[in-house]
Amino acid sequence: MTVTRLGSLGDIDAAAGLLDEYRQHYGANPAPEAVGEWLREQVESARARVYLAGEADGICTVAVVPAALTLRTVWLVRDLYVKPSARRRGVARALLTAVEEEARASGAHRLSLQTETANVRAIELYARTGFAALPEVTVMDSLI
Repeated sequence: MTVTRLGSLGDIDAAAGLLDEYRQHYGANPAPEAVGEWLREQVESARARVYLAGEADGICTVAVVPAALTLRTVWLVRDLYVKPSARRRGVARALLTAVEEEARASGAHRLSLQTETANVRAIELYARTGFAALPEVTVMDSLI
């Protein structure tokens, strides 16, 4: 399974379509133009790294943030989606492996992700690929 990191604007259209499908999967209204614009902005500003698997079979977005205590970075998997017709073929695993390899090569301190507790299949996948819950960490949100 080929995984590529988006870097050129030519890659954006296929990725935007897949990301919009992901958003709709979670109840968002279709917005392909807005998603493409947002994605282009994220890639161009280097706020996110975006990985595409196969022929737009899966997508993964990652935020790279400073980690002052270690003077390194933490990579946060923000979105991971595999279209239904490509599931159970190793697409998600290929995306996570590519992200992990690049994070390690860049000297990142940690690769983290979060998912809903009800997303049992995703949690099982993450556990099989080496992720573990951190009991000493509490995730909290504030509405802005």
